[in-house]
Amino acid sequence: MDSRAGLLHAALSLFSSRGYDGVGVQELAEAAGVAKPTLYHFFGSKLGLLEAVFAEYASRLDDSLKEAAHYRGDLPLTLDRVVACYIDFATREPLFYRLELALYFAPRESDAHRVAVQHHQRRHVILEELFVKAVRQHGNMRGRHRRYALSLVGMINSYIALQLNQSLVITDRIRRDLVHQFSHGIYS
Repeated sequence: MDSRAGLLHAALSLFSSRGYDGVGVQELAEAAGVAKPTLYHFFGSKLGLLEAVFAEYASRLDDSLKEAAHYRGDLPLTLDRVVACYIDFATREPLFYRLELALYFAPRESDAHRVAVQHHQRRHVILEELFVKAVRQHGNMRGRHRRYALSLVGMINSYIALQLNQSLVITDRIRRDLVHQFSHGIYS
């Protein structure tokens, strides 16, 4: 593994287990087997390293979600693809998903929160657009797109958090039930 990749891996591992603020630059460099100047060379700062971790991992989820949320006139099918997208990503990348959730709930004024919230906002825009497009077939949803996007992600993240903490394994059946439960709320 090259130095840059080693630093990304060390940052993901340490940040997800102890939090962004709980890890120092020296510790990151030592975990990656490099000197501190190498971290500064590639990333400029610890914050730059965090931004690179997010660019590497969050962009994968962003791209998958864009495809999953592409609305083709079948809202239940689209919602199932969206939920599966999140769950599949969190299952493949549990360290990153845990880190992103933690930083989303970090203090609003923290640099780490600002990094995480940028990606959440991108995904919310994608989901809001999905619900706006679905209004053509489901007029009773008009004007509720923001609340629906927030509620859907909140529900998904609650289930994923349980899975990350090994309290639940999200099966296909549970995923379908989640979509069904959410759908009943938005169609009423």
